[in-house]
Amino acid sequence: MANRPPKSVFREYVESLVVAVLLALVVRTFFVQAFKIPTGSMRPTLMEGDRILVNKVVYGIRIPFMVWHLPAVRPPRRGDLVVFHAPDDKHRDFIKRLAAIGGDELEIRDLRLWINGRPLTEPPVFREMSYYNRGTYGELGKPVKVPERYYFFLGDNSNSSRDSRYWGFLPEDQVIGKAFLIYWPPRRIRWLK
Repeated sequence: MANRPPKSVFREYVESLVVAVLLALVVRTFFVQAFKIPTGSMRPTLMEGDRILVNKVVYGIRIPFMVWHLPAVRPPRRGDLVVFHAPDDKHRDFIKRLAAIGGDELEIRDLRLWINGRPLTEPPVFREMSYYNRGTYGELGKPVKVPERYYFFLGDNSNSSRDSRYWGFLPEDQVIGKAFLIYWPPRRIRWLK
């Protein structure tokens, strides 16, 4: 076996940098992604400028140009904080709370959410928030039925949120993942529910 000349320090740094960048791209693309909250539509849960981490594996990984995908650990649940592609612009992302899933009938009545004729009380966040009749899909006295394989999302700051009440139902293939942690600013670091 012939002796190889040792690698230069520069080459080792370049190789290490390339590997680090590739790993970061794989993690960001398929596992965890950071997002910055741009508006107050999720107040008080999320504030403008909060930086969050989103678990992209929990709802399954879809690769657009591939036939296969990694199956979901679990489906989205009512109350989850979900990041998804904006319904009218796939290059923007929104975060809202999942309020209703396919097959549910949703109505906003007396500042509360009603699902299938009953007031929504679980998870507890739905008892703590007030919801206002706004938009075509949130009109007073007009329940809406969520189609199968679609979701209905609401902002926690119902008075100031452009959500499913305005743009309707979101197809499940537009979901990116579940928000699980505020990591910045330091005074607001906490797990999200």
